[in-house]
Amino acid sequence: MNYNRSDNTFDYLFKVVLLGDSGVGKSNLLMRFARNEFNLESKSTIGVEFATRSIKVDDTVIKGQIWDTAGQERYRAITNAYYRGALGALIVYDISRHESFLNVEKWLKQLRDQSDPSIVLMLVGNKSDLNHIRQVSPEEAKSLAEREGLYFMETSALNSSNVENAFKHVLTHIYKVISKKVLEPKDNMTTMPKKGQTIQVNELLNNQKTGCCSG
Repeated sequence: MNYNRSDNTFDYLFKVVLLGDSGVGKSNLLMRFARNEFNLESKSTIGVEFATRSIKVDDTVIKGQIWDTAGQERYRAITNAYYRGALGALIVYDISRHESFLNVEKWLKQLRDQSDPSIVLMLVGNKSDLNHIRQVSPEEAKSLAEREGLYFMETSALNSSNVENAFKHVLTHIYKVISKKVLEPKDNMTTMPKKGQTIQVNELLNNQKTGCCSG
């Protein structure tokens, strides 16, 4: 459920990036999550676009700032700068295009070269509505996710399947890791940041480990 509070009122702001080949549905995943919209005539993203949405976890309002990075090779130099500061990433492939799945490791390498090593990562097999022409099995994707330490979920931006779950899982996991870190005793004292206080999120996420889950 979307949390309807002023867009400028939130406790944490987390940047999450979408990666993957052109045409795998990154823009529609973003629009489905942020605005509950889907556009069959969606054109390829040029450069970088972003949208925001707030969710509530426990009693905390988290604002997700989701960046849609262009999948075309010629824009890779542009999007590299936007990996910096990202606390989470969804690496997207099209379940009906095996080539887009094979390129996941390329995107993963580029992401790890450009981002903090503690970033929360999810492998997303989009267009699950095209199961009748599937070229990538869930088992193949789960194997890659387990090998690379990624969460895994299949989604459909067309019919909304698992879109909410995928984004919320990443945002919630970032928050829980941060909460755990700020509550850990330091010099025999346990401290929690005050509302509105700036904290060094990347430091709090240091040594965070991920696992694999499936939708």
